[in-house]
Amino acid sequence: MNYAFPLLAIFIWAGNTVITKMSAGAIFPAEIGFYRWLLAGLLFTPFLLRPLLRHWAEIRANLGKIFVLGVLGMAVYQSLAYFAAAITSATNMGIILSLMPLMSLAMAILSLGQRLTFGALIGAVVSFVGVLVVVSAGDLGALLQHGVNGGDALMLIATLAYALYSTLLKKWQLRLPPLLLLYLQVLVAIIVLLPLFVLSDKTGLGPGNIGLVLYACVLASMIAPLAWMQAVSRLGPSRTTLFFNLLPAITAVIAAMVLNEQLALYHVFGGLLTLAGVVLAERWKTPVRPAPLTAPQP
Repeated sequence: MNYAFPLLAIFIWAGNTVITKMSAGAIFPAEIGFYRWLLAGLLFTPFLLRPLLRHWAEIRANLGKIFVLGVLGMAVYQSLAYFAAAITSATNMGIILSLMPLMSLAMAILSLGQRLTFGALIGAVVSFVGVLVVVSAGDLGALLQHGVNGGDALMLIATLAYALYSTLLKKWQLRLPPLLLLYLQVLVAIIVLLPLFVLSDKTGLGPGNIGLVLYACVLASMIAPLAWMQAVSRLGPSRTTLFFNLLPAITAVIAAMVLNEQLALYHVFGGLLTLAGVVLAERWKTPVRPAPLTAPQP
């Protein structure tokens, strides 16, 4: 039963990658990004306004950190994904997003003092080659000649932003209830995305896009994070993170079924390389440099 929580979250997030792709042409990126968080904020407020007031002293002391987390994890990451969806496939987006655990590990080594392992070093190279295969559509020569597709580049930046968000979340260890912290970041996203929403073109909500907004808001922004939090509390962060490796495969299957995206050989080969690199980084823990010997204490 415990495994149902991370699996539910991963299936919802994989579906949301397809929803993001479906939103291209149905609603402007700035619109769905803003409506998503605005609706989530309205739905959360009746349940979390009182906890917000109760923890206000601690919230006020960490407003700057909460703002940075909200900008990176909610506003920048998902907004860039909506813009990327117009010029790349959902399958590519899912494979690129699977780099996130490896990026987070690299940042933890650089900023949190985590020791560099052979798995992290070799896994980074293997995953990088895998992503190169995907973004070049299996033709590395064409990649050198024409560069990276704009949508893939945006998705790489979005994934990097979320990896930085995850690293800062671990580094700062804010002592707030997880659901309240999520709510505060949603409020930050609403504030940050409001100017972009006001200045952008509008499609307006209608039968052709309201379902996309509701999925992104209720399922991807509320239910999936709650399921993931339950998974972390029941299984621990390390075991839960392993389920993230399923994301590219599930995304590719849903994209093939819903969007009729063709799963090419380079998707399979590049996706397997990316996955292999992440698994190497997570499972091969031999440090590159042994721990320094310390003199025995008298």
